[in-house]
Amino acid sequence: MVDPRHQKLAKVLVNYSTKVKPGEKVLIRAGAIAAPLVLEVVREAMRAGAHTTTRIGLEGLPEIFFAEANDEQLAHVSQLDFFQLEYFDVDISIQAEENTKNLSNVDPQKFAKRMSAFAPYSKARLERYFQAKKTRWVGTLFPTQAYAQDAHMSLREYENFVFAGGLLDRDDPVGEWRKVHDEQQRIVDYLNQRDEIHIVAPDTDITYQVRGRNWLNADGAVNFPDGEVFTGPIEESVNGTIHFTYPAIYNGKEVEDVRLTFRDGKVVEASAMRGLDLLNTMLDIDAGARRLGEVAFGLNYNIKQFTGNTLFDEKIGGTMHMALGASIPLTGGVNDSSIHWDIVCDLREGKVFADGQLCYDSGRFIV
Repeated sequence: MVDPRHQKLAKVLVNYSTKVKPGEKVLIRAGAIAAPLVLEVVREAMRAGAHTTTRIGLEGLPEIFFAEANDEQLAHVSQLDFFQLEYFDVDISIQAEENTKNLSNVDPQKFAKRMSAFAPYSKARLERYFQAKKTRWVGTLFPTQAYAQDAHMSLREYENFVFAGGLLDRDDPVGEWRKVHDEQQRIVDYLNQRDEIHIVAPDTDITYQVRGRNWLNADGAVNFPDGEVFTGPIEESVNGTIHFTYPAIYNGKEVEDVRLTFRDGKVVEASAMRGLDLLNTMLDIDAGARRLGEVAFGLNYNIKQFTGNTLFDEKIGGTMHMALGASIPLTGGVNDSSIHWDIVCDLREGKVFADGQLCYDSGRFIV
C-alpha cells in the first residue's frame, strides 16, 4: 500500500521544489531502501512530461571503497560525474542510509584525500547548480531505522517527525511552503539592509559583516524540508568565539563540544571534547577550510530537536549554523574549499544585533 505522505512529498519535490517541465531530463538518486519514495517521484516526474533516470546506491559500497582504496584510487574522479553535471536539467537526491555509522572508523586522512580529489567537481557543481542555475537540484531524506536510532526515536516516531518537518501532514503542503517563503522573505529583506551581525549566546560572542552579500530565502526549493535564511559573510570580517552546542557531524563521525575562535576571518583556535583529530584534519584540508562560507539562521519551528542529521538540524527553529569552507556563489561569497561543513548552535538563549539593533531574541526574529 502506498503511503500517501510519499505521494505528497513526490508532488512537492517535482512540482514545487524543482518545477519539472515537459521534455526535461531528471536524475533521481537514492539508496535502495528508499524505493517506495523513488517510485512515486518517478511517477510524478513522468506525469510532468519528464525523461527520468535513476541512480540507486547499495548500502556498503562506500565502506568497501574506503577500506580498499589506495592513494591512486582515492584521487580518481570519474568523468561520468562531470558529464552528469552537464546532462541533467533536474537532480533529485534522496538520503537513505541503513547504517549511518558505516564510515565512522575510516582514517580522516583518507577522507581528506578524497575530498581534495573531488574539489574540482564540487566547484563545478556549485557553479552549475547555484550560480549559473543550469540544473535545478533538491535534496531530501527517506526515513530509515538508522536515522530513527540516531534521533533516539522509533521508526514510526521518526517518520512523523520527518513528514511534519516538511509540512506533509498538512492538506496543502505547497501552499504552506509558499507561506514559509513569504515570512522568511520579510527577514531576508531586513538583513539585506544591514552590515554587521553580532551574536551573543552562552560561551559565544562573534561578529561578522555582510554588506554587499545576498541573504537567501531557503523555502524548500533546494533542501526539503527547509526553513532558513543564509548568506556568505565577508571572509575577513569574522571575529570572536563560538561554542557550538550540538555535535559537528561529518560522514557519520561526531565532533563534540566544538569551540572555534576567529581572527580576521580565520580560525586561530579550535577545541573539542571528542573528535579533535578529525576537526583539525578538516581545518587543514586546504586554505579555505579555516574560513566561513556560510552563516544562517534556522527558522523551521516544526523541527524542534537535534537528530544528528544536518538536513534537519540546521533548520531547527531557534538556532543558527555556520559552515566552514566553500561559499554558496549566489550569496556573493568567494571562499574556496573542498569542504562545506555545517555546524549548529542553539540560540534560544541568545541575542542577535544587526548594526547595533536588537533584531533576534530567545530564538526568534523580533523585527
